[in-house]
Amino acid sequence: MTMKSIEANTAATVAEQGAQGAPEKASSKKGASKKKGASKAKTAAKGAKTKAAKKAAKPAPAKKTSAPRAESKGAKIMEMIGRAKGATLAEIMKATDWQAHSVRGFISTAAKKHNVKIESSKNEAGDRVYQIAK
Repeated sequence: MTMKSIEANTAATVAEQGAQGAPEKASSKKGASKKKGASKAKTAAKGAKTKAAKKAAKPAPAKKTSAPRAESKGAKIMEMIGRAKGATLAEIMKATDWQAHSVRGFISTAAKKHNVKIESSKNEAGDRVYQIAK
């Protein structure tokens, strides 16, 4: 064989192998899909109207000032700081078995939640005293 015939033979063999390796296109069983933008826009507009109608139908509940349950630690603290002389941080900690940061956290939120103004000051001994402002 000549060199040209060997090259032609090799090229033909490579071309055949490449043709065999290519997969045929699989048929799609899935049907045609809807247009992407059109149906979503209609649905979104419909949903917005429905949500707005629901919000309009419900009146906003009136905010009420709540009182802590009578036997709770919160009620005990509110009672203690409601006294004329108030209550020290140490007294509140002892009465509730809470740590200082828990007492301070309760007092900071109780003013808003129970709609009272709570004053904080230090006594002669340097202890923090909380009392409800009058």
